[in-house]
Amino acid sequence: MAHSHSHSSDSHANSKRLLAAFIVTATFMVLEVVGGLISGSLALLADAGHMLTDAAALLFAFLAVYFARRPPTARQTFGWLRLTTLAAFVNAIALVVITVVIVWEAFIRFFNPQPVGGKTMMVIAVAGLIANLLAFWILHSGSGEKNMNVRAAALHVLGDLLGSVGAIIAAIVILWTGWTPVDPILSVLVSALVLRSAWRLLKESVNELLEGAPSSLDVAALKRNLSRSIPEVRDVHHVHVWLVGEKPVMTLHVQVIPPHDHDALLGRIQHFLEHEYQVGHATIQMEYQPCSGLDCHLYQSTPQGHHHHH
Repeated sequence: MAHSHSHSSDSHANSKRLLAAFIVTATFMVLEVVGGLISGSLALLADAGHMLTDAAALLFAFLAVYFARRPPTARQTFGWLRLTTLAAFVNAIALVVITVVIVWEAFIRFFNPQPVGGKTMMVIAVAGLIANLLAFWILHSGSGEKNMNVRAAALHVLGDLLGSVGAIIAAIVILWTGWTPVDPILSVLVSALVLRSAWRLLKESVNELLEGAPSSLDVAALKRNLSRSIPEVRDVHHVHVWLVGEKPVMTLHVQVIPPHDHDALLGRIQHFLEHEYQVGHATIQMEYQPCSGLDCHLYQSTPQGHHHHH
C-alpha cells in the first residue's frame, strides 16, 4: 500500500516555525492579560482570549507535526495523532466559557462604566498587533504555506489582527472622547470572533472524536467515481471513513469482475483513493459476488461498522 510522507527536513522546519509563532503569540497573550487587568480594559482581555485561540491553534499544529513523526506502537496502532483532537476539544469548551464570562462582564460594564486607562490600553494593543504581524510573517516565511497545519494556523493569526485593531480603536476613542462604554462594546465584537473560532473547533473536534467522516469527503460521490474510473468495479459498499489527526482512514468492500491480476487491480483502487481523495490508508476487501445484506448500500462514519459477516 502506497503512503505519502513529507520530507523530514520540511517537517522539522514547519515544527520550528510553528513553535516560534506559538512563543510570540503566547507571550503577548500574557502581556495583554496583564495590560487588561492594569488598564481595566475588557477589550484587551477579550483580545487576549482571541490570542488564546491562536496560541492553542499554533500549539495543536506544532503537536500534530511532532506526533506525526512518532511511529505507531503495538498499543497505539495509529500513533498519538488523536491527542491533538482531544486537546482541541478541551480548548474549545474553555474558550466558550471564557467568551460567556467576558460578554456577561461587558453587559454589566455597559450600564455601570468602569474607568479605563487609555494610554496603557493603546500601548498593549499596538504591541499585540505587532506580535500578530510577526507571528504571521514567521508562518509565511519559507515553504510553510504548503503545509495544511501551518496554513490553518496562519489564518487564525490573521483573524486575531482584527481583535488587536478593535482594541486600538477602543483606546483611541477613550483617549479622545473619554467615552468608556466603547470598551465593553468592542469586547463583545471581539468575543464574537472568539466564539466563531471556538464553535468551529468544537464541531471539528467532536466530529473527529465520534469518528465522523471528514466534511470535505462526499462518500456517495466517491462510490460513484470509483465505479466510473475503474471498469472492473461493479459496486462499492460498506464504506467507512474517519479521521486520525487530520489523516483520513478508510475501509470499504468492492465487488469486482474476477481479475486476471488481483494485486494490480487492488493497486489501481488504492492509487485512485490516494490521488483523488488523499486517502493514504485504505483497507479494501475485494468480492466477486453481489452483496446480499440489508445494509449493503448504506455507509456509516464509524470504523467499527466494518465488522460484518457474509
